[in-house]
Amino acid sequence: MRERILDTADRLFYGRGIRAVGVDTVAAEIGISKRTLYNYFPSKDALIAAYLERRCNRLPITDAPPAEQILGAFDRLARVFADQGFRGCPFVNAVAEIGEPDHEANRIAIEFKEQRRLWFRDLLRRLKVRDAEGLAAQLQMLVDGAIATMLVRGDPAIADTAKDTARVLLTAAGIGLPKQRPMARSVRR
Repeated sequence: MRERILDTADRLFYGRGIRAVGVDTVAAEIGISKRTLYNYFPSKDALIAAYLERRCNRLPITDAPPAEQILGAFDRLARVFADQGFRGCPFVNAVAEIGEPDHEANRIAIEFKEQRRLWFRDLLRRLKVRDAEGLAAQLQMLVDGAIATMLVRGDPAIADTAKDTARVLLTAAGIGLPKQRPMARSVRR
């Protein structure tokens, strides 16, 4: 039942917004009482925190070349952007919607963003980049900027532009990259 509640909360919170969806809507969607929902999550805030924690998937560092993994992050963005249900970063959305600095959602969002930055940093350290901390922060900002731009422009090709920018940053840091294959790009006006 806990997983059913979280599946439903995830779909509704991400699709409609955290503020727009009450626990009564989540319970009704599943076909349970609010009391049953509260047996699993004692408050809406607890449900929000569980929803966000569940989305905190750690990216593994694999045996693939580090630069390939870094650029692969932008390929993942392209796949996410292509989804018709894309509504931005659920962590940023939660922080913006809730608007309470002391809310648990803020802690979870910061933790998520930091784990992504550290993922970039650890890969950059494997590449022996001089300022791995600084470049990791730039790459994380590039991801966040691409997400925001995609929301505003609605053009999935933004992920390709972000990947091109990441290539420039990596090259400037002295990382040799394989030749880039030309990609078809859409241009939205």
